[in-house]
Amino acid sequence: MVKYVWFCCLSLLLFFGIAVAETSDNGVTEQPVLHFAPLPMENREAVYKQFEPLRVYLENITGRKVVFKYFDNYDCLLDNFISGGIDLAYLGPLPYVELRGKYPDAEPLVTFREISGKSGYTCSLITLPENQLQLSAIKGKRVALTQPLSTCGYLSVNGLLEKYGSHLEKNRYCYLGRHDAVALAIVRSEFDIGGVKTEIAHKYEHLGLKILEETDIFPGFALVSNSTSVDPETAETIRKSFDALQPDGKDREMLSAWGNKLANGAVPATDKQYDIIRRLLGDVVIPKKDNCR
Repeated sequence: MVKYVWFCCLSLLLFFGIAVAETSDNGVTEQPVLHFAPLPMENREAVYKQFEPLRVYLENITGRKVVFKYFDNYDCLLDNFISGGIDLAYLGPLPYVELRGKYPDAEPLVTFREISGKSGYTCSLITLPENQLQLSAIKGKRVALTQPLSTCGYLSVNGLLEKYGSHLEKNRYCYLGRHDAVALAIVRSEFDIGGVKTEIAHKYEHLGLKILEETDIFPGFALVSNSTSVDPETAETIRKSFDALQPDGKDREMLSAWGNKLANGAVPATDKQYDIIRRLLGDVVIPKKDNCR
């Protein structure tokens, strides 16, 4: 907890330090910087590589400098958004719903299409074939989860287990952080099952991962703006620019340099799309701490 608070405070100090550095000699900021932060689904290097072209594109369409910010922790990212340290964020459905519930000024601009062309995705329960697991008999197992606020974490895994008469609280679950960390922990046989975005599951299928079950389709990951710092004109410019992208046409070459989860175009988003997450969440209380220690 102390490390988490320290890290969040450090991020805020860096933000305010940057803000001061970006003012002109007379102390007035002529073109405020936009601070962009994506969810940490993979390690820092992988996330930066995927999102750097998008950051550059945002600079081109807004005419403003865009600074990349990385957070290891979902909670810290959302706290920074609420405190004004983030202007634009790439968020999954559950983190967005959590953020919107605390901070109504969070506004989804677009959702990104999957490789299939659909503007939605699924989460999967994964294991190794040799585990020979039956979903109706999942009890006392070691379960690898991402983070409490990850859509494919506690929320989805618990929902899938409940379909088969089980529950996460009947098992030993551990929060590992990133989706790739969960996948690799299953590959190393450190856990019996885990929950990840289906795209990540397929990425590691060559290492022996098996998908046991998938969720229904959730709304796609969204580019979310902070309407207290992103003016309506800039927000609309971003929305229209992403909506106009043509992955199979004039923008194919540019998008080929973007991360797979970003290179398939985008569609305008609304808050109502995320009601499916609110219904799934219901009165479920997602524990902030795991029970595997």
